[in-house]
Amino acid sequence: MEDEEAAAVLKAVGRQIKAWREAAGMRQPELGAAIGYGEEMVSSVERGRRVPKPEFLDKADEVLGAAGKLSAMKKDVEEARYPKKVRDLAKLEEEAVELGAYANHYVHGLLQTEGYARSLYTMRRPAYTEDEIDRHVSARMARQSVFERTPRPTLTFVQEEVTLRRPIGGRLVLRQQLEHLLEIGRLRHVEIQVMPTDRDDHAGMGGPIRLLKLQDGKTVAHEEGQISNRLISDSREVQPLELRYGIIRAQALTPRESLILIEKVLGET
Repeated sequence: MEDEEAAAVLKAVGRQIKAWREAAGMRQPELGAAIGYGEEMVSSVERGRRVPKPEFLDKADEVLGAAGKLSAMKKDVEEARYPKKVRDLAKLEEEAVELGAYANHYVHGLLQTEGYARSLYTMRRPAYTEDEIDRHVSARMARQSVFERTPRPTLTFVQEEVTLRRPIGGRLVLRQQLEHLLEIGRLRHVEIQVMPTDRDDHAGMGGPIRLLKLQDGKTVAHEEGQISNRLISDSREVQPLELRYGIIRAQALTPRESLILIEKVLGET
């Protein structure tokens, strides 16, 4: 696990499953057969090395007669599935009344389809395991609940034109991603803008930008690099990013023009 808090949760859940299994007089292979999982999976979960899916906990709860005690751990386990940096970012996004982001290499995470996100994590080097890919994809999809939150936050995105054309995951995945952008872009509290490749004046050459305005009026920025990420709360650092993002939006196509361009690119794929 990437952080001690999540590791502690999974170990505690594993100990509970083991205690209920032993109380029921069952061995690991027997429990695995009863709930549809292999002995190795049961062993790994009990040792806190693997993250049990909700159905694992529900089936184990039923077979072991735990009366809902194992099923009740699903929420804690679900949060532990996500890397700490994602949990922290998700908490900020839940508190934000406004969110703005400029993405230059690929479609922003909050706008990604599951297929697109999975393709990105699959191509990472050094390579992730299948469990790690599942974990990261689940975390990314869970963050998209920000679109459905009430009261609605204001969400703005600027995407480089190249991100609409780069066939991450293949043509079908790209088509589904473009269709998703059109769907999200038509929401009243969301604005998606495209920065054309032929712009000769571009304020975003320094890289991606993510800004979150919180309920108390304070704005924070989130910076993510190749091997690290950090939260920026110092107003002396945040203000230049706010200014830069405003200029980027002014230089990009309008939201309506952007949707027209996305539809055009979709027609070409």
